[in-house]
Amino acid sequence: MAGCGGPSTPLQALGEQRGCMRCHGMVRKFVGPGFAEIAARYRTDAAAPERLAGKIRAGSVGTWGAVIMPRQPQVSEAEAQALAAWILSQPAGPP
Repeated sequence: MAGCGGPSTPLQALGEQRGCMRCHGMVRKFVGPGFAEIAARYRTDAAAPERLAGKIRAGSVGTWGAVIMPRQPQVSEAEAQALAAWILSQPAGPP
């Protein structure tokens, strides 16, 4: 989020509308990892966009420790693909 004025991109707004920001920060970990941390882990993985889109819709467990990523059926396949690409485009967070 750029400052306190709300989402800075349409995809960030979509992430907020679909509940992503309840558990994920842009940089910081809340319940789940921050988007910058996800991007850093998967940036060089050619299969990551498809895999992350699948995890958004189907959920996962064990990828980031014991925390469960619940499935998100309210997110369409096209939205999941767009959100995954957006997450992977995030710059690295602070060390």
